[in-house]
Amino acid sequence: MRYTGPKVRLSRRAGVPLTRKAVRYFETRPYPPGEHGRRTNRRTTGDYGLRLLEKQKLRWYYDVSERQLRRYWDLAVRKPGASGAELVTLLETRLASLVLRAGLAPSIYAARQYIAHGHIAVDGRKVDIPSYLVKPGQVVSVRERSRGMQPFVAAAAGIHADERTAAYLSVDLAELRFTLTTRPGREQIAVPVDEQLVVEFYSR
Repeated sequence: MRYTGPKVRLSRRAGVPLTRKAVRYFETRPYPPGEHGRRTNRRTTGDYGLRLLEKQKLRWYYDVSERQLRRYWDLAVRKPGASGAELVTLLETRLASLVLRAGLAPSIYAARQYIAHGHIAVDGRKVDIPSYLVKPGQVVSVRERSRGMQPFVAAAAGIHADERTAAYLSVDLAELRFTLTTRPGREQIAVPVDEQLVVEFYSR
């Protein structure tokens, strides 16, 4: 199941801010949530616990269920190259991930909602599946009928955009569209996760 509770709580459990919103909260409460959070010592976590936490961080960052992550892992191990890097690349090329990365949504949760509600098109055709894997050369845009909505007016003004556009995207915020120009490499993906620990978790 996907987590549907308070999102900042996940960042405090993970030990790193997983969303933009979590950054300022994390500065004031950088310890785990709960009654005993202040007294929790993450450094005493065993090897299994560290690997599990890293896997959970990856899940929470991309807002996928355990079942979905396992499916991506099975795909990654069948591809040439490092399985951990392939896993992150697969997650990054999900439609929801790219809508967020391009600055069309303020969070991964909003990106999922925009897609599920039919506001996003790929190559001119509506796609309402957040897990849709975008291929290099495909153009993702906000549908014409949705462009006047307040969230997309804000996106067109650059409110949600990162300071630097991801190297694998060509973004035109004024037109509310972007193109995946190339398959992202692991070194280009800003994810606060050590994927090698995720590999070790699934390989145990």
